[in-house]
Amino acid sequence: MPTHGLTLGKFAPLHRGHQLMIETALREMDEVTVMIYHTSWYEVQLPVRAAWLRQLYPQIHVIEAWDGPEIISHDREVEIMHEQYILKMLDGTKITHFYSSEFYGEHVSRALGAVDRRVDDDRVIVPVSGTIIRENPYACRQYISDVVYRDLITKCVFLGAPSTGKSTLAAALAQKYHTRFVPEYGREYWEQHQVDRRFPLQGFDAIVAGHLASEERAFLASDRYCFIDTNAITTYMFSLDYHGAATPYVTRVAEENASRYDLFFLCGDDIPYEDTPDRSGDQKRHEFQQAIIADLRRRKIPYLLLTGTPAERMAAVAEAMARKEGDKTLCRKQ
Repeated sequence: MPTHGLTLGKFAPLHRGHQLMIETALREMDEVTVMIYHTSWYEVQLPVRAAWLRQLYPQIHVIEAWDGPEIISHDREVEIMHEQYILKMLDGTKITHFYSSEFYGEHVSRALGAVDRRVDDDRVIVPVSGTIIRENPYACRQYISDVVYRDLITKCVFLGAPSTGKSTLAAALAQKYHTRFVPEYGREYWEQHQVDRRFPLQGFDAIVAGHLASEERAFLASDRYCFIDTNAITTYMFSLDYHGAATPYVTRVAEENASRYDLFFLCGDDIPYEDTPDRSGDQKRHEFQQAIIADLRRRKIPYLLLTGTPAERMAAVAEAMARKEGDKTLCRKQ
């Protein structure tokens, strides 16, 4: 008889303990199903958490439980509610083994007519819990997959025309918050590959790809926040400025940027212009700034305009980050 293992949870977030359970089931079972629950108190939404599972374990069947009960207790009425919901979601699928590391393994496996398979329920092999990780993901880095960890980082991107203070601000904030920042990849690449200030259209593909790779490395080494100096939208705007067009790759990545970052900041052009050989003058800076604003509005991307002194700009960023963190805390308490 074919064996079919089931495990379930909120996976908020998915960690090595959950993975041990899933991987144990994969070794022992012919087929594995994972049911993942929506929760109102965790800021990482169900589709993202389900995507973690699908990316790490493409061979499993994932059931997204959007309307499942959130209360867990030893009360028999609550247990029955869970059992009925699980059976409804399985829709007649026969489960032979129920995998868990919690007390509910006993009553759920009984309701399923399945073997109660506990995995590391005393937390000896993987001594961590979701509660501990939510308090400080960076301190628990060893227990979190790269696929998961990158999504736990608040990504703050700084846009603006040349000489609007993006680089200085990103570096200063990274130092203040003891984390990483991503410098503008395109500036160095342009300096190395331009010829008489001309740059090929396909070269912008290399800039976007190089910048994305730098971001991904920084995300995995960041603590809570990562600060990014420019993104593919800026590269897209430069491509339009140079060639009146952008490649399909640059265009696609720029379109995806709305969902790639958590906070968008536009550095104002109200600070003195610093001329360098790679820049085109203060008037051009102002024109480029207006083009970026128009593009952000076209994409319907909310952003915060940063003006004033460096200290005033840093204070505005800190306030926006605090609001973002407050929203997360409120979500956890609900």
